[in-house]
Amino acid sequence: MANIQRNDTVIVIAGKSKGKKGRVLRIINEKNRVLVEGVGMIKKHVKPNPQRNIKGGIAEQEAPIHISNVMLVDGKGNPTRVGFRLVDGKRERYAKTTGETLAPKKK
Repeated sequence: MANIQRNDTVIVIAGKSKGKKGRVLRIINEKNRVLVEGVGMIKKHVKPNPQRNIKGGIAEQEAPIHISNVMLVDGKGNPTRVGFRLVDGKRERYAKTTGETLAPKKK
């Protein structure tokens, strides 16, 4: 179980996008990186493809940022560290600042 999971809200604590909040779209475990919605935007040149209905031009998309540069946001909007505890024999994540349980991963 990872500290940060897909659909978690995170805040960027380092880099050019410092201070921005966003939702985690994807986690790339092999490279320890996350893709956060609206954070770390880059421009990409795209060729037109009529079969896929793609217009050509310059498109903006999110670039992966290192997982150490983001911090989970608790229910009140404050950055927090993540802890784990056993409840009824099951492991759950909780926010260290407030102690509240974080939403489990939906399958």
